Amino acid sequence: MGPLAGYRVLEFAGIGPAPMTAMLLADMGATVLRIDRRAESNLGVPRPERFNLSNRGRPSAAFDLKRPEAIELTLDLVAKADALIEGFRPGAMERLGLGPDTCLARNPRLVYGRMTGWGQDGPLSKAAGHDLNYIALIGALHAIGRAGQPPTPPLNLVGDFGGGALYLAFGVVCALLEAQKSGKGQVVDAAMVDGAASLMVSFFGLHAAGLYSTKRGENILDSGAPFYDVYACADGEYVAVAPIEGKFRSEFYRRIGLDEAKLPPAFDQKTWPAVKQEIAARIATRTRAEWCELLEGTDACFAPVLSMAEAPKHPHNQTRGTFVEIDGVVQPGPAPRFSRTRPVLPSPPESPGRSTETALKDWGIPAERIGRLLAIGAIGRQ
Repeated sequence: MGPLAGYRVLEFAGIGPAPMTAMLLADMGATVLRIDRRAESNLGVPRPERFNLSNRGRPSAAFDLKRPEAIELTLDLVAKADALIEGFRPGAMERLGLGPDTCLARNPRLVYGRMTGWGQDGPLSKAAGHDLNYIALIGALHAIGRAGQPPTPPLNLVGDFGGGALYLAFGVVCALLEAQKSGKGQVVDAAMVDGAASLMVSFFGLHAAGLYSTKRGENILDSGAPFYDVYACADGEYVAVAPIEGKFRSEFYRRIGLDEAKLPPAFDQKTWPAVKQEIAARIATRTRAEWCELLEGTDACFAPVLSMAEAPKHPHNQTRGTFVEIDGVVQPGPAPRFSRTRPVLPSPPESPGRSTETALKDWGIPAERIGRLLAIGAIGRQ
């Protein structure tokens, strides 16, 4: 059932990194109950719920958190939980009467996970923002892009999901491990500015050593180097080449027909544009499929640039089962993998409130109480 089987987590529905964190925990076998607000549905980009994939793997119960009866029910669930995840602005949970002090008083072993962009404190902590703002503030956005071009938004992978969801999930699991020894819970303050900054640690080290330029497109990993870039093929498709090490570059040059002996030293940055033109001219002579036939599976550090429609069909991804199909929707499967405690395939996303009654029964709430709460509208079905 997964390495986190047996752990119970309460998730307060939101958008972006908090639901992604809940999905990661649920993918690993944790029993996660998503609490949706009765007045809200389809948070984030509007779509049919079956395509809201970060909500997979866990039931939804709809609460009216303006009702004291719903707050008391939530605190009773807190008493049964190992962890709680919320992604609201600082102070929002406290105003509901569900802040860390209140919840930890009810359950001293609780791990209280908080996800924000700016953090729980600091001059910007109360301001609105999104992924792009957070990665802008810590130096990541400035570093991403081609020479002479503005910074390029890298989807919302760096802030929301890399610096946010992954760090909150890591923090929650760390605190759960510590609670097993101490018997005490604690608050996990996961901020996207902190997590995204942590992801940049290697680049800050290179910059401090004078080995990384703040000018975009002039470094090895930002499209500056000819041996770390994408190139257009004869059919308009693209391939990614990344033979950074000497032996891999030699393999790449040999296979595409370039005489390495006639090329300038690999790390002579002044010559990079000219070498890039030579590589581009060679790559443009064949289709992507032809380059795959020649280079894929070799030490040339090569891969085709696949679309989201193409990626699940690639033989390597199919062999590993990297993508799965749930309720007719192809999507990435749980990661990472375990040799013994293997997670089961997640259930499809639920619409808000779909499992209110059954989920509460599973958490030990008596049927009579559920009926009373339904009757007064403190909880509901949607």
